[in-house]
Amino acid sequence: MNYEVIIVGAGPAGIFAALTLADAGIQRVLLLERGKDLSKRQRHNSEDMLCGWGGAGAYSDGKLTLSAEIGGLLNEFTEKKALDQLLKKTDEIYVAHGAPDIFFGAQSPQIEEIADRARLAEMELIPFPIRHIGTENCRIVLDRLRESVAGRVEIRTGCHVQNIRVENGKVQGVELADGQVLSSRFVVAAPGRSGAAWMKQQADALKLKINPSPVDLGVRVELPATVLKKITDVIYESKLIYYSKTFDDKVRTFCMNPYGEVVTEKNNGVITVNGHSYAEKRSENTNFAILVSSAFTEPFDDPIAYGLYIAGLANLIGKGAIVQRLGDLLAGRRSTPTRMEHCLTRPTLTDATPGDLGFVFPYRHMTSIIEMLQAMDRLAPGVSSRHTLLYGVEVKFYSNRIKVSPELETEVTNLFAIGDGTGITRGLIQASASGILAGRAIADKAGF
Repeated sequence: MNYEVIIVGAGPAGIFAALTLADAGIQRVLLLERGKDLSKRQRHNSEDMLCGWGGAGAYSDGKLTLSAEIGGLLNEFTEKKALDQLLKKTDEIYVAHGAPDIFFGAQSPQIEEIADRARLAEMELIPFPIRHIGTENCRIVLDRLRESVAGRVEIRTGCHVQNIRVENGKVQGVELADGQVLSSRFVVAAPGRSGAAWMKQQADALKLKINPSPVDLGVRVELPATVLKKITDVIYESKLIYYSKTFDDKVRTFCMNPYGEVVTEKNNGVITVNGHSYAEKRSENTNFAILVSSAFTEPFDDPIAYGLYIAGLANLIGKGAIVQRLGDLLAGRRSTPTRMEHCLTRPTLTDATPGDLGFVFPYRHMTSIIEMLQAMDRLAPGVSSRHTLLYGVEVKFYSNRIKVSPELETEVTNLFAIGDGTGITRGLIQASASGILAGRAIADKAGF
């Protein structure tokens, strides 16, 4: 064997798997990453936003949601007490590598009061503790994590894995895009969100069982920070769940960024929107996503393709991301540059094209999004203002869930699947924790 373990993907899951294996004393570990090394990633390059050392987390605002119920499905594999301890351990590693002591969401009467008001508005508030690293600090933390594994783990960036190699039901290694074959006893697939489509291709080729999850599709909302200040000062990120009156679809808020900025990303050649916020630097606005969950049954089984199609439609109409005033949407007209000049909410994403999201979203999705905004307006007056901005499209590509054991091993012996790209986690902290779980399991199997 060339290597004992090959890890595919240097996002949070892959990094924490590598760190765990190195700490266990396992040698000949190779970490492969399709994107660039951290020092060479550029924020203005949309490809670099998701790919490279640190994955999508490198340019996120680094929210560590310290709850077994938020950010993934690890609670299905690990009992609550053990998972709480694992998340605590994961958080401690981040703090040891420079995550600042900025913490929100501890249980308080203020949170209970917000939760009560949310119920009156027909929403459920999911409270949870959260550590906020901040966009400007994420790269510092990731750089220190890289220093921790350097010299103990071989790292190759700009290295695309074409296929995972399997013989007689047991993993053998990987084949690179240049035709080079690398053998290993174990392989850890940690492709991240940008590698979800690649993971599905591998699963299909290896005949792994997958369960398509609901695709989450929606908009990024931007409004003056004062509208949500009384909530974000207490909770920072409020996760609100609503079931639309018209279709009974699940609608939720996601990735709330007080005083943050809206940004674009590139997924499989399609431009989508996202948001982040710094620990110190502030804008005048708060942004968050409203996502509608849609489940599909036979004969359709490719929710990733559906999400890409809707996002691609926005790109076709807007030559990229689209921005629209809520007032224009409700009036059945497109936003124009002139109308945007009259908007009291000044957009932080300046290269989005004023347009009409009504030409992009299916009626079902658009109705649910509008209903959610109206419900939130009852909790925080001003959310459903005509000056509220909607950016499209935001879509989460973590749809195909790979069947794994409690140790995160697939049906192929010694092949492990971890992180967001495998549908098992949906956030920074659980993705990192999944890397620890897999690393520990491999160390046990390897006799360390």
